[in-house]
Amino acid sequence: MRLMIMFDLPMETATERKEYRQFRRKLINEGFLMIQFSVYERVCVTRKTATFLENRVRKFLPSGGVVQSLMVTEKQYNDMHFLVGKPVEDVRNTSDRTVIL
Repeated sequence: MRLMIMFDLPMETATERKEYRQFRRKLINEGFLMIQFSVYERVCVTRKTATFLENRVRKFLPSGGVVQSLMVTEKQYNDMHFLVGKPVEDVRNTSDRTVIL
């Protein structure tokens, strides 16, 4: 599974910029990788793990803006098409990070 977090946060005041930086930093600390500006994703072993992680993200949401989450399977994620540009050839676009014990 992949858990994607997409957000559009206001950055007009110093407080809003601080909340943006803190939210982004906490996403990175939770293991999320940026795949586009304001779109972060993380590989999760099961839907239960993805739901658990989504609940962790809920705990540090900023006070304003829009934050959305999307859970997709590896097959759905691998069916993504690049309409413009080239895919990044690293661990972000493969399931090589998934370790099944």
